[in-house]
Amino acid sequence: MRTRVRGWRWRRNPLRRRSDVVEAWTALVLAVLLCVGAPLAGTAVAWWAYGNAHAAQVTQRAQRHQVPAVLVEDAPAAAPSTQNGTQPLYRVKVRWTDPEKGTRTTLAQVPAGSRRGERTEVWLDARGNGVTPPASDAAVWQRSLTAGVWAAGGVAGTVLLARAVIRRVAERHRMAEWEAEWARTGPEWRRRTA
Repeated sequence: MRTRVRGWRWRRNPLRRRSDVVEAWTALVLAVLLCVGAPLAGTAVAWWAYGNAHAAQVTQRAQRHQVPAVLVEDAPAAAPSTQNGTQPLYRVKVRWTDPEKGTRTTLAQVPAGSRRGERTEVWLDARGNGVTPPASDAAVWQRSLTAGVWAAGGVAGTVLLARAVIRRVAERHRMAEWEAEWARTGPEWRRRTA
């Protein structure tokens, strides 16, 4: 039966080596980095990503506008195996009226099964081309949270990898220290048993 003594690297004892002390201190530093540094890094990256995504959203809202339009052609019917109960979107021709240039047509995304003559709302850029709607607030938050989670995970992975490398190096040094001590004390033991 094995018993494990906690904190033996911190206490003075004849079996403790310098590599044990170094490994114990680095483990403490890496634990703090893992518990404090990773969440802080994730939070910082999430706020940075939120700022960028929000600025892009504001720019898109300023550059795009929504107009009422009428479908010029039918959209394909929905496939029977749609996922999550949502209808796919298809690009079809729509007609809309520009106060300066008159009636115009463009391609816009509409739900599957939409029929010719139905009314819809389309997003246009400054030139009158059909574009995707600006990012929603939910999309901005999703992007920022995803970036934060990936950053925190990256820091945590780096810390855990550093821990593995430090353990391996400490083990190598520990074995070298044990070999050096055995080289000094081994001859005494051989003389006593002979």
